[in-house]
Amino acid sequence: MTRVLFIASAKPQLGVFKDSVRKFRAQGAQTFLGGTFHLESNAEELAVIELDGMHQLPRSLAYRSSAVRRKASKSPLGMRVWLQSKRDGWLRQQARRADVLVALDPGAVYTVWRLAQHYRITEAHFGIAPALKAVARVKERGTAGGQRGVLPPLEVITRDVKRSVDGLPAAVMRHATARPVMRSAVGARMWRTAVTAPGVPTKARIATSRYVAEGMQWAGRTSGAAIALAAAASKISDQGLKAMLLDEAVSKELSKGISPRDLGKAVSAHLTHADERFAAGDHAKAAGALDRALFLAFHRVLHIDQLSSPLAKDAEGFVKPLYRSPAMQALGRPQGRKTPAAPAPKDRPLRLLVTTSANDNFLHHILDRYGDHPDVELRFLDLASQKALKRIAWAGRRMLEDRIAGGTTDYQEEVERLIRPYLDWADTVFLDWSVGPAAMLTTIDPGTTRIVVRLHSYEAFTRWPHMTDFSRIDDLVYVAPHVKDLVESLVPQLREEGAPRAHIIDNAMDLSGFARPKSDEARFNLGLIGISQVAKDPLWAVDVLKRVREHDERYRLLLVGGDMNAKTSKATHDYLRQFRKELAPLIESGAVVKLGPTDDVPSALTDIGVILSSSVREGCHVGLMEGAASAAVPVSRDWPFYAGKPNSARTLYPEGWVVGSAQEAAQRILETTATEEAWQNAGKLASEHALSAWDWPVVSKAFDRLFLGERN
Repeated sequence: MTRVLFIASAKPQLGVFKDSVRKFRAQGAQTFLGGTFHLESNAEELAVIELDGMHQLPRSLAYRSSAVRRKASKSPLGMRVWLQSKRDGWLRQQARRADVLVALDPGAVYTVWRLAQHYRITEAHFGIAPALKAVARVKERGTAGGQRGVLPPLEVITRDVKRSVDGLPAAVMRHATARPVMRSAVGARMWRTAVTAPGVPTKARIATSRYVAEGMQWAGRTSGAAIALAAAASKISDQGLKAMLLDEAVSKELSKGISPRDLGKAVSAHLTHADERFAAGDHAKAAGALDRALFLAFHRVLHIDQLSSPLAKDAEGFVKPLYRSPAMQALGRPQGRKTPAAPAPKDRPLRLLVTTSANDNFLHHILDRYGDHPDVELRFLDLASQKALKRIAWAGRRMLEDRIAGGTTDYQEEVERLIRPYLDWADTVFLDWSVGPAAMLTTIDPGTTRIVVRLHSYEAFTRWPHMTDFSRIDDLVYVAPHVKDLVESLVPQLREEGAPRAHIIDNAMDLSGFARPKSDEARFNLGLIGISQVAKDPLWAVDVLKRVREHDERYRLLLVGGDMNAKTSKATHDYLRQFRKELAPLIESGAVVKLGPTDDVPSALTDIGVILSSSVREGCHVGLMEGAASAAVPVSRDWPFYAGKPNSARTLYPEGWVVGSAQEAAQRILETTATEEAWQNAGKLASEHALSAWDWPVVSKAFDRLFLGERN
């Protein structure tokens, strides 16, 4: 039996409605009514209509959040009805089972439209007459769905766009009688044409494009939603509004893990708006626009949660459009020091302030060494441990406003008040990670205190180096040559006179404790330490495992570390889903063993005979270095991000460690583990190199030279 669901936002003419229901019942249809009008006060009149069911839909948003209520107060009637009704269980259940959806009044059209798209109902209509014809079609076909409706002519849509945003879905639902328009390529093109129709007021164009974009997303067309917003933006002359709409467009794709097609347009629009406001002396709005431009340009979905990045192809070319902006040029203008940093004192210990914000993973050995050094008086400051310091360390927009305003905002005053006591005490500040705190610290003159900042690898893919005044940093420490090359290609200030002295110093690692006897099974165990980021690309390691198991099924893959966080981004979620799918049968067969996170990596490495680096990019892969120190045979992928460049994995590691493909990796593994003797010899050579190049007793001398210079 055909099921018909009526939706009404206002009391229908009950006499007419009663006659209409009889016609539906005469065709063998069951009829149900959901209404936001007051059903109880009309109970007697509704009872005689003999509906098969009716339900009072929520009449207000009294129990919803203030944000939803605010949204409803600014929305058209159709949107308000949907916001009230969307969570109603009865409505959802009936819509799921319905063959025909019917809006009895204009206020119900949007709700019917949304339900039709969500439940893929092909017969969704505004009005009784087309609904009766739909019931006849369903009865004739014997089942719901399957027929494509007739889309409205372009002039109908365009006319309704100009008249009223609230009229748009009604026009579509009156004409598109079979398949939700947003799922149709032709319909989607018509909507995009509608939002660019000439003569539409800007306010109506923006509202319409958002309306269309929301419908596109409901229809599973995220990129279509972005295109609609971008198309509308192309017809808007106000740079602020244009930038806002383009921002919404690219954000929709970013939220789904998609690299946006109009990213360049969105960034450019924000920069143009920033330049306009900067020229007008409106530094607050200029900073806001510049903040969004940098946020989008260096969004993690583009650079961190994917297997590649635009920076891999042409880093300098990627940032050139940014630095053509006058506002950006003002941001990058070096302020320099008023006085040079004082030399290290010779009559007392060096006062060394080591600081970071919540991430001290690479500081433990440094703190231990200089906390007990006769020539050093050490203090450690975690900026995240104090609310006031944490707030100013990551206040990106305030930093931008202060920089482009020439240091005249209250932000600089606050930084002076909170940070100056630490600068006055210290002879040298060593700040780990070139992120928010580095940008914050360089908004003020450091006085005679020497400033040393360490940049790992992650920072290069963020906006923070572009917000840092490197003319107020004396020494910049990189963990690897290829990282230095990348960062200097990105930040013009680092290529100019007045740039800080550059140093390349390996991470502090105590590798001597990793040289332990291996278990009997270790020779055939491949190991991967760290799988918590997409950039680690553990699927490459799985590919290598499958290739070696084609020759010998004794090979296994041991995974050490916690999983990726699927909530980080949609891109991470999608990669993790694919990874788990590939892993499931291998875990079941015993070919892959997940050891999970551990605080005792040396013990985990006793069962690993071959250590892998499967990453697409690294600074210096600590896990591989630790594995090599344990006498596991190192097999590193030629990290694709840096492959073929003057500095890369091939220049960081000894010849033979780095391979160009999964097939080459499998070949190296099979050759070096062919016999017990070959495996042990290869592991011994790797351990000797690791201990002689990267162990803390070796690397600590570089830090002594950095901090103490001639006193060392």
